[in-house]
Amino acid sequence: MKHIGTQELETERLILRKFEISDADNMFKNWSSDSEVTKFLTWETHKSIDDSKEIISFWIHEYDKLDFYQWAIVLKETNEVIGSISVVKIMEKVNLVETGYAISRKYWGKGITTEAFKKVIQFLFEKVEINKLQAKHDLKNPASGKVMKKCGLIYEGTLRQKGFCNAGVGDLVYYGLLKEEYFS
Repeated sequence: MKHIGTQELETERLILRKFEISDADNMFKNWSSDSEVTKFLTWETHKSIDDSKEIISFWIHEYDKLDFYQWAIVLKETNEVIGSISVVKIMEKVNLVETGYAISRKYWGKGITTEAFKKVIQFLFEKVEINKLQAKHDLKNPASGKVMKKCGLIYEGTLRQKGFCNAGVGDLVYYGLLKEEYFS
């Protein structure tokens, strides 16, 4: 892998950029405080804007590292931060990254997450030169799996009672995409 850190990316409707402390307000109101959005995530629903400020401050510090990838999903039309997408795990020996995302419920079903994820996939294969991208979702959250499929990821299997999220212990559904599949 050729780590280059979080770079600004652009799609038709979105800007994917580094978080700024001023994004805490949008983060809190749009997704981190919404228990429906965080239901299948591993981090706790934010109880105050201070929780959002704390994690954004941590991310800002981490941006100095070339192997840190965390994007704010910004809607061009309103300049509002409506979600996040990131690399949540890196396995250097096998040249693999695992990704995760969260978006405001207001924007579910509008293709926003798919649009952002496709751009991140392109960046990771073409610029970071990964060999494999993987993503997973709780079996009870099939909408996340639909995003993965729309982005070209291939179902790899379900591990029973493997994961824990805010909804409790659950089955994890894994998807992946290899470099040779991406470029073919």
